[in-house]
Amino acid sequence: MIDPAAIKAQAYGLGFDLAGIVTLGPAETSAAFDVWLERGYDAEMAYLRRNAEKRKDSRLPLEGMRSAIVVAMNYGGREPSGPVARYARGDDYHDLMVDRLNALLQWIGAQHGAPVNGKPYVDTGPVLERDLARWAGLGWFGKNTTLINPRAGSFFFLGSLFVELALPPDRPFESEHCGSCRRCLDACPTGALREARVLDSNLCISYLTIELKGEMPEAMRTKIGELIYGCDICQEVCPYNHKFSRPLSEPAFTARSALAGKDARTLSRELLEMSPSEFSVAFKGSPMKRAKLRGLKRNAAVVLGNSRSDEDVDVLLVALDDPEPLARAHSAWALARIGSSSAAARLRARLEVEEEESVREALQEALAKPDSGDTTASSPVFDT
Repeated sequence: MIDPAAIKAQAYGLGFDLAGIVTLGPAETSAAFDVWLERGYDAEMAYLRRNAEKRKDSRLPLEGMRSAIVVAMNYGGREPSGPVARYARGDDYHDLMVDRLNALLQWIGAQHGAPVNGKPYVDTGPVLERDLARWAGLGWFGKNTTLINPRAGSFFFLGSLFVELALPPDRPFESEHCGSCRRCLDACPTGALREARVLDSNLCISYLTIELKGEMPEAMRTKIGELIYGCDICQEVCPYNHKFSRPLSEPAFTARSALAGKDARTLSRELLEMSPSEFSVAFKGSPMKRAKLRGLKRNAAVVLGNSRSDEDVDVLLVALDDPEPLARAHSAWALARIGSSSAAARLRARLEVEEEESVREALQEALAKPDSGDTTASSPVFDT
């Protein structure tokens, strides 16, 4: 038997900030997950419904597995707020954590005296990771749905290494320390936290700016504010993060040059002007590639519309001819938000040649829309 304390020490040596061991078995939260799916709170994330039965028991995703080493890695809760969520500013955590978990598996095999069957999971596979993490003693479920550790807050990634060995488990985290606090629920700009520990993805800014592939619902656009990719608000207001979140310690998660120090308007303008080849270079190995350039241009146009600066009209007018329909449609909306009369002619000219029906509708709505910043307005923004 390998000493479980030695396994966790090795995990710390590999750069993980928390580590615990759990015996695989029925998932305590599977019933709540089923209810969440029934309510449609998964929005368009169909992958969450695939292999749903396997999520009910952590022994099912990979036959023969008996234990999991569950780890957490800090991504810098002390970093300043910005238009991109803290976790996505550097390199993709999936690859980094999988590589280190595989290194841990090799080390376990060496200590065992023979190769050990196992597999790392980092946001992959039908695994309820927070469930495993709580059972491994890493923390409790916060009202904002994140796992909170009493000495590290919640700004960390979770991963797990499934192994065929029967390892002595750690004690689960039994207590809950949110108490009567509801700062996260009250701070969410969209009301995505329907109740404590229940998140409606349809309303979540992280979902809307990352996972949503099509047009952003118009009712949600002004609530996005200046957030281009992801959202940290419900974590930023958490008292445990105020006190216990840690400085960034992993160099791979340092903000890349395409993002570092840039405010929302600057980054939005750059994204709208970016070509696919420029995007591939600037965001190689970035988790932001998940939204693709088309999604980021959509988000950037929304942010500029919310900023309502005349200085951004030029880049939005150019975006009306972008090859990507999402960029054209949302740029039309943004121009209507800004209310620049100089844009009317360009919008009409684009409408005359536009073939995409969804974009035509956006152009028509932009030309007819009252100034949403003036609740008394009854005439169109543009003098048509």
